[in-house]
Amino acid sequence: MFISSAFRSTLTALLLAVGAITVAQTYTDQTPPELREQWYAEHVAMTETSIFRNVPWQFLGPTNISGRMTDVAVVAPKGKHYTIYVAGATGGVWRTQNEGTTWEPIFEHGISTSIGDVTLAPSNQDIIWIGTGEANIFRSSHAGAGVYKSVDGGETWEHKGLTDTKTIPRIIIHPKNPDIVYVASTGNEWTDNPSRGLYLTRNGGDTWEKIFYVDERTGVNDLVMHPTNPNILYLSTWQRVRRKWNDPRVEEGYDKSSIYKTTNGGKTWTEIDNGLVAAEYRGRIGIDICMSQPNTLYAFIDNYEVLRMPEEGQLDSYGRPAGPIIKGATVYRTDDGGRNWRQVSENNRYMERLSNTYGWVFGQMRVDPNDPDKIYVMGLALNMSEDGGKTFRPLRGMHGDHHGLWIDPANSDYLVNVNDGGVAISYDGENFRTFYDNLPLVQFFNAAFDMGNPVRLYGSIQDHGSFSGVLDLSNGRQNIPAVEWERAPGGEGTRHNIDPTDPNIVYSSSFYGRLSRTNLETEESVSILPQPAEGEVPFRGQWLAATIISPHNPRIIYHGMNYLFRSLDRGDSWDRISPDLSYNNPDKYGDIPYQTIFAIAESPFKFGQIYVGTDDGRIHRTDNHGVDWVELTGNVPVHQWVSKIVASAHTEGTVYLAQNGKRDDDFAAYIWKSTDHGKTWRDITANIPCGPVNVIMEDPKNKDVLYVGTDLGVYVSLNGGQHWHVLANNIPTTFVHDVVIHPREDILIAASEGRGMYAMDARLIQNLTDEILAADLHLFQVEPTTLPQRWWQSATPANICFSLAQDAAVQITVSNTDGQTVHEMEIDGTRGLNLASWNLRRAGEGRGGRGPQLVDAGTYTVSITAGGHRTSGTLIVQSAGE
Repeated sequence: MFISSAFRSTLTALLLAVGAITVAQTYTDQTPPELREQWYAEHVAMTETSIFRNVPWQFLGPTNISGRMTDVAVVAPKGKHYTIYVAGATGGVWRTQNEGTTWEPIFEHGISTSIGDVTLAPSNQDIIWIGTGEANIFRSSHAGAGVYKSVDGGETWEHKGLTDTKTIPRIIIHPKNPDIVYVASTGNEWTDNPSRGLYLTRNGGDTWEKIFYVDERTGVNDLVMHPTNPNILYLSTWQRVRRKWNDPRVEEGYDKSSIYKTTNGGKTWTEIDNGLVAAEYRGRIGIDICMSQPNTLYAFIDNYEVLRMPEEGQLDSYGRPAGPIIKGATVYRTDDGGRNWRQVSENNRYMERLSNTYGWVFGQMRVDPNDPDKIYVMGLALNMSEDGGKTFRPLRGMHGDHHGLWIDPANSDYLVNVNDGGVAISYDGENFRTFYDNLPLVQFFNAAFDMGNPVRLYGSIQDHGSFSGVLDLSNGRQNIPAVEWERAPGGEGTRHNIDPTDPNIVYSSSFYGRLSRTNLETEESVSILPQPAEGEVPFRGQWLAATIISPHNPRIIYHGMNYLFRSLDRGDSWDRISPDLSYNNPDKYGDIPYQTIFAIAESPFKFGQIYVGTDDGRIHRTDNHGVDWVELTGNVPVHQWVSKIVASAHTEGTVYLAQNGKRDDDFAAYIWKSTDHGKTWRDITANIPCGPVNVIMEDPKNKDVLYVGTDLGVYVSLNGGQHWHVLANNIPTTFVHDVVIHPREDILIAASEGRGMYAMDARLIQNLTDEILAADLHLFQVEPTTLPQRWWQSATPANICFSLAQDAAVQITVSNTDGQTVHEMEIDGTRGLNLASWNLRRAGEGRGGRGPQLVDAGTYTVSITAGGHRTSGTLIVQSAGE
């Protein structure tokens, strides 16, 4: 493993501090859990002291879409309480205290805000435990970092360890003693690790013991407790790992997925698999117990018994050649506490399609607490059976892909469901009320913009497709509203490129390399994907295949598969201009295309000088339109996913590179700069504490300003990567997958996978210089603002931005041309950038008790005094319509 200088020094210090580990010991790609904790502490410290801590992000929406959720917990009894907690797959924990009328985030900052489980203590429902790390392990899942506990209903949280568990699907709390807690871990998503298994604390999380373990690839996927005897528990195991080229399916030699039982609180366990499908066919297993008949349990097994081969030319949901048709969703039942199981579900097309071929995504089921024959199985739909699992029917009116369900034990018709689109509540067991517009947990893969007026932003959203929304600057740069977004060309895994000369022309590079060109004005859309020659092996394209428009000519586009393609006529025809630029290892061919191009950049200085990076870590450059290629991997980590390449628009020969170690469970930050066209690379990670790094971007106006998006947020450098600051005001700790800047409007956009899209005024960053930062007090030019049409309407505020070298009390005065003070305010200024807002109303009361009146149009002087220093500037207030 290659270790950057920042990583190496930090790790060495850590290992020296941990007496049990020696520096001479070799370490793997997996980041030690202690280091993740330390890195997050450093990130928090940077947040608290950042010179940009007063510069806010502005939420852009979408306001009409929600996102994937993994679990739900409800305060009982209903009628007396209306509080519900939901776990966002990558969006933290949210609470409603009025049964969904409003929602609020209660856990949005932590080492990881990917949540696998939320659980309430039965004896004290103010005690809440959350397990971080979604266990569904989608390609868009993110690693967790242990468990957090709240004792005040979610107002405050304490990290309680188990950082290395990575994915936590279930937590069970003793019904009478809330200090006794069981935590199930399925472990690392991508690599083997010994932290899988079942953990127990008897002192509220102060210490833990592992009470069940199989091996480094087999974790505990589900856990249930007997309703009247807490010493009896059942668990299911899941043997799995996700590979870069395969979904987490049953592999040759797998036989460890099973069901176990304890009758002594976890001291000893007995395997109870009599009657289940043979072990070599068992994938993920979900289990549940009937509260009113506790000897009755059900098991929902992802069954890999092959039923038949696919028809000739049959494709899967993503257009790939279909694999063998497996039995898939299969339900088993026991009525003797697990001694004997029997299959109760039928073998039919309904059950085959219940989870499709993605049973590893689901694995959740529930038994009606009052009826042992009524069960729910969660897959693409929420499926209900009223005859003990023999037949099922889907419950409608919700988004698809279901991951959690709560059934009211006092009223089985009251259901609370969570899925890939949000939350749904039923009061009659059939019809559902959904909550999408007030739970903004949207999972964006990326961001793009057009050059229209107004600007439209684009992004693809997990399990929703592609959407676009207006960047509304009509109320000023500091008052950008969140808006509803509408459908856009492309699917859920799509990169968008919009012709800079015609905002109606949109290129959509969808999952696994599909490519289309859409004319929004005519609504015409055509597939322009390069096709292999007859008899040639199909091209490989990544889930988010790389496509760019040439900076030299908008008719020229590049598209990356395992080869690089170029079109000179907007995709109507193509030239293959490279060999296979990946390592092309046949051992890494699988059901997911891998060894593909993920990053492309063309030099703005030289047409045909192109940089390419692959998902398996190769980097190449051509200087002559692909005639010759030179490898640039050089001194950067080998086999490390290249997440972004940027060819500088300011300095010829300067290139920036970001690498992402997520798929090796490596959370270090990898950021590089070359000043010789990629021949050599210099580590510019500097003080960024950790990654993974998803994107690096160069500011279009200021050559020294760089932006980086990581799984904790956004960082900015003002000196070309020598030092970084965090941009964390008014944004949760979230997985930022893309950052872009609109070059005309100077608005910075951050697309997060879990909390939607955000904007920031980039001019506040672009205009900073070393001289300004060194000055005791500096006032930036105040942008003109406009009065409203009527006196009672809200004005577009005047935003006053200034910087301070030190914290100080600040007095701001606004005066007219006669020197009369029309407004004044006092604020506590902090080192770095500061923002103050004035609503254009005079100080004091207006006539007729109508409150402060608007000032007249004209020129005003803004004066600032801080720490014994004074400066002033001009503000122009325009009449409505100017």
